[in-house]
This record gives sequence, structure tokens and C-alpha cells, in this order.
Amino acid sequence: MTLLELEDVTAFYGPVQVLEGVSLSVPEGGAVGILGANGAGKTTTLRAITGVVRTGGRITFDGKDISGKRPDQVAALGIAHVPEGRGTLADLTVRENLRVGAYLRKDRKGIEKDIDYLLELFPNLKARIRSHGAALSGGEQQMLAVARAVMAKPRLILLDEASLGLAPSTAKSVYEAIARLRAESGIAMVVVEQNANLAFTVVDSATVLETGRNALTGTTSELKGMDEIRRAYLGG
Repeated sequence: MTLLELEDVTAFYGPVQVLEGVSLSVPEGGAVGILGANGAGKTTTLRAITGVVRTGGRITFDGKDISGKRPDQVAALGIAHVPEGRGTLADLTVRENLRVGAYLRKDRKGIEKDIDYLLELFPNLKARIRSHGAALSGGEQQMLAVARAVMAKPRLILLDEASLGLAPSTAKSVYEAIARLRAESGIAMVVVEQNANLAFTVVDSATVLETGRNALTGTTSELKGMDEIRRAYLGG
């Protein structure tokens, strides 16, 4: 079953058109990557899904057209966005940040159970549970941003450059936790990432954007086998 579908989506910042007709399909419980150079439209695609930018075309979630909905309406449907830059609430502790992620939930026992699970998934956060967001390292802030999104119990998570600014070993640890989260939770994911090697540890398929358009789409194994993908994104 298709959970999210973009059909010929355009997007604009004021009069400037950034997406020229992007199409994308994410199955229930699936994970799809979006690759591309800076300025290709990767982040704008996520913003189009969440209603942050003016769009054309058609965006459906669980069979319902969500084109033109406000970001809060999109979030209430079960779409969580982890934006580039993380957005950690600096003045709140790790535990308080996690509880903020669950602000729409009423199941107190379920909230505490999910916090326990996420602290086990991200042991660095467990060690810093009483620390304020501002005191965390970049990797810990990224882990917290992902964990906070999960606390909303979404059906779909949009991840934007989760490895940005992280040391390679830290980025690898973050993606290992994301892969485990996907396997254990069944949450569908759209993963925007410049480091294709990391993205391919999580996603089943990916699309490559160039200047706001789909340039290539394929399964992870198909894309790994393409010379142009290896040269541009896999260091090969």
C-alpha cells in the first residue's frame, strides 16, 4: 500500500520556482532516499510535503490529498519532520525535549514506555538525560531530534541531512540507530542525504534530483550498480 505519493510536484519561494515536477512514492513501512547536489531541491521536497512552501501538483498521504495543508495539519496526520539543523530546544533537558515531542498524546504510560525505548536506542541520550539541549554535542542533538520526532508516534518521518556536520563515526552511529528504529517500529521514512553510503543503510530505493527534477530512480542495489552514482555519491 502506498502511504505517501508526490505527483508532478512543483514548489515556489515567492516567484522563484525550485521544484519543476518531482514525483515520489513511499510504501507503508518503506524508506525512500532523496539524493542530489546542493540546490537540487531535496530540502524543498520535504518542505513541500509539510506545507511550508507554495506547491503545485498533487501530494497524497494515506490516500488523501494534503496539498495546501498547513504544517500543523500535516503533522497531525502523522508526518514528523526532522529538519536540517536539528532544532533542539536548547533550554529544555533531554527528557523535556522528548516529552515536548509527545505533546498531542494522552497515553502517559505509553509516553514513558517510548521514552525508555528511545533512551535504549540512543544510549548517549540516556547518559545525558538531565542535560539541557544546548549542552549536547552535535551528534547527541541529532539523536535527540530524531527521538523527539518518534515521540509523536508518526506513520512517516522526513529526515533532512541527519549526518550534516557530524564526524564519520558519529554519523554512522546515528544511521545505525535509524536503521534499527525503522526495522523495529515500521515507521516509513523519507531520507534526504548527501552521503549516499549512509542513506543506503536505511532506504530500499532512492531518487536523484537535479535542478528540481527527478533524474534517476531505482532500488538501492540498482543505484549502487550505476557508474554515475558511484562516482557522484559513493566515492567510487
